[in-house]
Amino acid sequence: MAHVTLHNTAGYAQEIKARNHQLKADEPENNGGKDTGPAPYELLLAALAACTSLTLRMYADRKGWDLGSISVDAHFGRDDSGLETITRKISFGNALPAEQLARLAEICEKTPVTKTIRQGTAIQTSIA
Repeated sequence: MAHVTLHNTAGYAQEIKARNHQLKADEPENNGGKDTGPAPYELLLAALAACTSLTLRMYADRKGWDLGSISVDAHFGRDDSGLETITRKISFGNALPAEQLARLAEICEKTPVTKTIRQGTAIQTSIA
């Protein structure tokens, strides 16, 4: 369903390949990196935001709803006890009726990446 490869020769900068797309990841300078790309949690939030927007756009297109632009603001945080939370705020370029907004809020909770993050996913690691 999805596959990426990563290569790192030195330092924290990461070269990522997803199909024919080249991505970078790094740590910010204040964490020892050179800030040549988003940090891993930023990439996780980007995946959530992109999936949210794509799913909402697909749903609205099927319904014939004109959302205008879609903006997603996602934030990852961890409190002093270690509890991690993600907040996601979505806005649309066009004014929408309350019924449509309520339905779109329901759809947000059903996006594939939202479900994966919420349920947790088993990770199997092998080292060669």
